[in-house]
Amino acid sequence: MALPSLQHSPVISTAGGLLQLLRDGKPRTRAKLAQITGLSRPTITQRIDQLLDLGLIAPVEDAASTGGRPSSQIAFNPRARVVLAADLGALHARVAVTDLDGELLAEMSSPRDIADGPEAAIEWILRSAEDLLPGLGYAPEQVAGIGIGVPGPVEFSTGRPINPPIMPGWDRFDIPSAIRARIDAPVLVDNDVNIMALGELSTSWPGVTDLIFVKVASGIGAGVISGGTLRRGANGAAGDIGHVALARAADAPCPCGNRGCLEAVASGRALAHALSTAESRYHRPSEVVALAKSGDVAAIQAIRQAGRDIGEVLTACVSLMNPSTIVIGGTMAQAAEHLVAGVREVVYARSIPLSTEHLTIAPSRAAGNAAIYGAAQLAIDAALSPDRIAAALGG
Repeated sequence: MALPSLQHSPVISTAGGLLQLLRDGKPRTRAKLAQITGLSRPTITQRIDQLLDLGLIAPVEDAASTGGRPSSQIAFNPRARVVLAADLGALHARVAVTDLDGELLAEMSSPRDIADGPEAAIEWILRSAEDLLPGLGYAPEQVAGIGIGVPGPVEFSTGRPINPPIMPGWDRFDIPSAIRARIDAPVLVDNDVNIMALGELSTSWPGVTDLIFVKVASGIGAGVISGGTLRRGANGAAGDIGHVALARAADAPCPCGNRGCLEAVASGRALAHALSTAESRYHRPSEVVALAKSGDVAAIQAIRQAGRDIGEVLTACVSLMNPSTIVIGGTMAQAAEHLVAGVREVVYARSIPLSTEHLTIAPSRAAGNAAIYGAAQLAIDAALSPDRIAAALGG
């Protein structure tokens, strides 16, 4: 994700603020940093010494000489610490270790049912981390932060799931406290679609500030980036487009208890049910994708129609949000040529020309890594925040 512009900002005067500038990875001399920030050389030297003590920056090759003695350069050290990123899905779990630039170093995944409850999932995350870290040469004490995505609404300020419909036993469970009992680091928890939106934006769409990421899997949801910021809404429910009413679905029952939701006819679960026959029963989105890839005409038509249905809801989103980019991800995006075609067909036809003149509608580029990249980004931003750096320095 693009870093905020901090040049001449008051926060730059702190060690943590200076680190935000250096996170772009460019080597700079002390003189150059003084020029950029407007701070005095002694202040710059003091801040650099503090960051060197934390190991977060390191000397690099000297700059080219201009006739005198070459000036020593310093740059961000992304391997000083690591972060843990966890993606908990309805039927899968994945844990990864990344450096402070978000580079994937190691990972572990397993089929797991989210309905098995929070204790089992948290224990799996912790055991996986304990298995992965030694092989990379890191100890749990060197974990700078932990980001976790879960398939349900989350109160972001506390990291607690709130009335998650497919997560029995998780309601208001204190995920951060359970993790910190074993690893003392900041723990950030968010809805999986928000996590995926962050991951997609940070790795694949540099410079984009207004993006909607749509996850189409067992359910349907969206992560909304507006003005470069993830919008969670007043209660963390922003982007819940799967439960927007759709005229074509008027009589279709939805797992949420209502009828007529988009998810009731366009989700991977709904398509699997619709394609099932007495001879062949389907239950998972991956089975629908496999049918389409095998050339099954009914599956291809069903996915194309699902794209049209999703496009109908997104047309309203385009009018409201005016995004520059809509990204389609999740399991069903593995059949992107059919799903995205359906979305484009409706959005481009029904939206006003001004809203779609420069609108890109595309399959996810981060694909299966979007959630892991997003969880890592959350953890990194928390671990390297100016407040966290100040705390580490005893400030």
